Amino acid sequence: MEVVMQIVQRAIDFILSLQLTDILDILIIAYLVYRMLIMVHRTNSSRLFKGVLLVLLGLWVSSYGLKGLNYILGRIVEWGVLALLILFQPEIRRALEQMGSSRLPFLEIFNKPPVDRQVIEQTIAQTVSACGDMSGSRTGALIVFERHIQLDEILRNGTKLDAETSSELLKNIFFVKAPLHDGAVIIRDGRILGAGCVLPLSRNVNLSRDLGTRHRAGIGMSENSDAVVVLVSEETGTISVAVGGMLKRHLTCDTLGQLLRNELLPQEEDGEEGKKKRRGLLGKGKKGEQDE
Repeated sequence: MEVVMQIVQRAIDFILSLQLTDILDILIIAYLVYRMLIMVHRTNSSRLFKGVLLVLLGLWVSSYGLKGLNYILGRIVEWGVLALLILFQPEIRRALEQMGSSRLPFLEIFNKPPVDRQVIEQTIAQTVSACGDMSGSRTGALIVFERHIQLDEILRNGTKLDAETSSELLKNIFFVKAPLHDGAVIIRDGRILGAGCVLPLSRNVNLSRDLGTRHRAGIGMSENSDAVVVLVSEETGTISVAVGGMLKRHLTCDTLGQLLRNELLPQEEDGEEGKKKRRGLLGKGKKGEQDE
């Protein structure tokens, strides 16, 4: 009983000795550890993470007299930090891009000016019309709407365009015998900037096997950026949307239009009601795939 009381007393003394900076320090470290664990989970790197823990455990054990092993593990740890930076370079870059795309008041001067709402409405209407027609004719399509994270690197591997978005132009690009039909269209601020662009494939091993390369590329693009990706299946004519690694399938044209407006237009519903509405459209499926 005395031991328990001593432990409780020490805990109370420790809590009372904490200052505001100590609490802030603990919260920041906890958040960084949480984000690191999320990154490991999303990239399916749990085995690599376990390997790193085993090396650190071996380094600690070898410090008790095992000089040779300790020296070798110490050199591995020194070079291992650089190796981890190289291995996780895409994830680190994506995290920094997401941080840079956050809407902070003192960084607003670096954000691009808002686009005319009417232009985006017209772009969405033309896209929905084209997807409806391509769904009926089972014409495959892959349309990427850029948001805060710019996709200049993706645009460089395609054919550059600068055209107003129209239903006819989208259907001509994705016509099965057109030279650019087998890539993605990139839309920025309501204008088509590129076609025939190659997108990164998703590395999510839990995706359904019935998803083809087009859908895996769409999911991969949404994992690597904040873009909204619209897909039309060539085999079934199904319309889908990928956002943040989530794929919502079997959409009607009305649902597609509403989802695109919620994602691309400035939200007038900033409260919980607006958030619930957007979550309702995307659903609560598992990461990488969501069926209605």
